[in-house]
Amino acid sequence: MGEYGKHRALVGLVALLLAMWPALAMAACRLALAIGLDISGSVDAAEYRLQMDGLASALLDPDVQDAFLAMPGANVRLYVYEWGGYGTQRPLVAWIEVTDAAVLNRIAGQLLSTERRPHDPATALGRAMQYGAQALAAQRDCWRLTIDLSGDGESNIGPFPSDVRDAPSLSNITINALVIGADAAPFTDKRNSEIAELVAYFRA
Repeated sequence: MGEYGKHRALVGLVALLLAMWPALAMAACRLALAIGLDISGSVDAAEYRLQMDGLASALLDPDVQDAFLAMPGANVRLYVYEWGGYGTQRPLVAWIEVTDAAVLNRIAGQLLSTERRPHDPATALGRAMQYGAQALAAQRDCWRLTIDLSGDGESNIGPFPSDVRDAPSLSNITINALVIGADAAPFTDKRNSEIAELVAYFRA
């Protein structure tokens, strides 16, 4: 076969990638990121602000901004929404292309000024996943699709998260979870146990 024959498949793959590269390079989006913030009944006022202000602070961090802007011409698209009960989801920041630090600064300011609204106290985690997937459906031209969900409790209404995870609408979507929790001095051991249980639940 000769050296070329031995590596024919690899050479063909490289040739294909080189042929596709102009199209890939023109793709304006390397990541579509949908961030879902928990407003269910178990989230108190402090936890609500922890999410809003914490996300705003992260978007203002120089290292985070550098990561967003690391590939000029292949930007990140960002979407932020609230979730709680089955029908509680609403967008806080509609899809926006992060082209410079000014965009991230504006989003941070918007989050800092967002106030909590009346909400369904239930926790529909599966529905929050579906909502994020629906938002990402319009961003399929991006190289990667990701949902980041913060939450402080297990799902208690709507479809089971484990069932939703296997749905075709979530194929090729990475889902990350962030447990919300803070120690209250008199109940430190109990709260630590609850947080550990929730971490295990989210991982499962």
